[in-house]
Amino acid sequence: MGDNRLPLSFYQSLDTISLARALLGCELVHDSPDGSTSGIIVETEAYLCDDPACHAFNRRTARTEPMYRTPGTIYVYLIYGMYQCINVVSNQEGIGEAVLIRALQPLRGIALMQQRRMLSRKVNYDLQKPFSVRDLCRGPGKLVQAMGIERTYHNNKSFIEGNLYITEGIEEKKEITVSPRIGINVGIDLPYRFSIKGSLYVSK
Repeated sequence: MGDNRLPLSFYQSLDTISLARALLGCELVHDSPDGSTSGIIVETEAYLCDDPACHAFNRRTARTEPMYRTPGTIYVYLIYGMYQCINVVSNQEGIGEAVLIRALQPLRGIALMQQRRMLSRKVNYDLQKPFSVRDLCRGPGKLVQAMGIERTYHNNKSFIEGNLYITEGIEEKKEITVSPRIGINVGIDLPYRFSIKGSLYVSK
């Protein structure tokens, strides 16, 4: 497991914007007790320390402490009291910056992903239709559910070691679309959202 995971030097060599672009096409993998799931990263957003939308903007708190750790640290946070989002800590240790993983193209463990997404619904599991592959990881909250990522277990851990990691993924050249971020109220004009052009799995 994880022989081709991205090394610490990969995260250390890139600034936050460059990392957000470089992660596109890489594969996010979770080898959980329930089984292995993975997906190609098709959409990211960068959050810089001088960015008003960044959690580390202006002050350092217990919640944002993982953002100040070594690049490649996992930062998982809760939004709206119900959805979790996963980030890759970036830049240098002591500087609060990170890259949000917004969407995946499901690759392995699709049946397990569908099961996890259906169990997350507040309706009768037996009466549900399986989620389409296209919609399984099409958004930051959805992909965390599908991949079985948990804040209580993964937050402040490392992508360099452990059962949640990122590998080199696809090798073919990819064209990147750059646009303003979505789902935020400040810093909305900054062109910090990156996606693989033409991907059907990018979030709405």
